[in-house]
Amino acid sequence: MFNLRAITIISGGQTGADRAALDFAIANGFAHGGWCPCGRLAEDGPIPLRYQLRETPSRKYVVRTEWNVRDCDATVAFSIAAVPQGGTKLTLDLARKLGKPVLHLSRDIVQSDAASQLRAFLAESAVETLNIAGPRASQEPEIKTFVADVLQAALLD
Repeated sequence: MFNLRAITIISGGQTGADRAALDFAIANGFAHGGWCPCGRLAEDGPIPLRYQLRETPSRKYVVRTEWNVRDCDATVAFSIAAVPQGGTKLTLDLARKLGKPVLHLSRDIVQSDAASQLRAFLAESAVETLNIAGPRASQEPEIKTFVADVLQAALLD
């Protein structure tokens, strides 16, 4: 049987969806990690050291995004809006390009069944390392709550 509790959660450490995923992992005893830009660059300043992230040699966000997609078994990208933009869209495109399983969960589309969709996706893809991505907090302020609620319902309830 597939063990959801054995999943390692990775992200790039940006505010919003990335940090929501890492905070969930830390609070609930999941292994976590991932790549972040050189200098631990994020929109609110350096990414705190409590997040066990490795720095890429580049300050470009696209490098850490690609490396996290490359190093995972599957990617889930969260958004509030139905149509992903910016880095969220880039993450989805990179996952498809690299042939990685990918799921987009939009609060405006999936609403109450997001957790069951995520659980099914994880089991179907036999995920051990899950890359979680989505908008930064300044782009979609409600994203942190959406990510936390879905992860709680999918991985703990």
